[in-house]
Amino acid sequence: MTDVDALVIGGGQSGLAAAHALRRAGRVPVVLETGPEPVGSWSSYYDSLTLFSPARYSALPGMAFPGDPWHYPHRDEVIDYLRRYAKNLDAEIRTGHRVERIRRDGKRFVADVHNGETVGAPVVIAATGAFGRPYRPNLPGLDSFTGTVLHAADYREPTGFAGQRIVVVGAANSAVQIGAELAGHARVTLAARHPIKFAPQLILGRDVHFWSVASGFDHLPIGHLMRNPPHMPVNDDGRYRRAINAGNPDQRRMFTAIEGSRLTWPDGTREHVDTIVLATGYRPELSYLDSTGALGGNGLAYQKRGLSTTVPGLGYVGLEWQRSFASATLRGVGRDARYVAARLLRVRP
Repeated sequence: MTDVDALVIGGGQSGLAAAHALRRAGRVPVVLETGPEPVGSWSSYYDSLTLFSPARYSALPGMAFPGDPWHYPHRDEVIDYLRRYAKNLDAEIRTGHRVERIRRDGKRFVADVHNGETVGAPVVIAATGAFGRPYRPNLPGLDSFTGTVLHAADYREPTGFAGQRIVVVGAANSAVQIGAELAGHARVTLAARHPIKFAPQLILGRDVHFWSVASGFDHLPIGHLMRNPPHMPVNDDGRYRRAINAGNPDQRRMFTAIEGSRLTWPDGTREHVDTIVLATGYRPELSYLDSTGALGGNGLAYQKRGLSTTVPGLGYVGLEWQRSFASATLRGVGRDARYVAARLLRVRP
């Protein structure tokens, strides 16, 4: 077994931020990443994904995002940025290392890796983030749908859907972005339980993130008070609202039934649909902690502000509303990582 100063599970934005914070605190961390490179989930997102936050507010600690600070980075720019960040990070990152289980061995944690390796450490930061497990809701008849069902995690680009009748389930940023893109090639409906809500991208000529940071709301530590986090509106410069108002795509309340390839809408009408795209978000993938007592029956962590409330020495980075509105974002994980590392190690942040 290899013994290390500190162990970080996950090498995406959360894991890189955690490693940076541990180095600042005087530890020499090892990062274990399942994928072939330390870019987290970014390489698996759809091709046209563009951040809704400007580059100025899309950086990890110690390295600015390149280019115009007010441009909105594309997915591939984020991937390149994370590659360079990892290369310049003074920490050992072991890619192709899937952690199957974390267990306790006396006062230390032991990580069992799929290749037979074991790594021990006095502290562990679970940094696999909030987007490791695509969420598939229990919709009526979905399992018997005879068309194609795919999650947004499996969607890449629209040309293969030309001429189809498509329903995109969801009302958040990804659902609207994917639906609008598909609407250029197919007939698309956005289906959700509640109408889509929009927030202006610019307020008084400034990006909304400028005001969120300037007001202090962005990092206000209220996450532990959020029993039911609010549904966030779609950030829009006007193009998505215009497209939906024009019916391309249109939006409807959630369908009530599925029979074969036919969906039934709340008004009783039925129609054939070729593809259902579930833009229904993600859940944390923390199953490697199952044997530690760190998780509830729903697979979510018992934690407060990123510190496990049931397992001493265990922390988290990258969970939604972990500490604040920005906790699961590029701009927010660094702040949370400093907080968690300082308290795990009992040093000044």
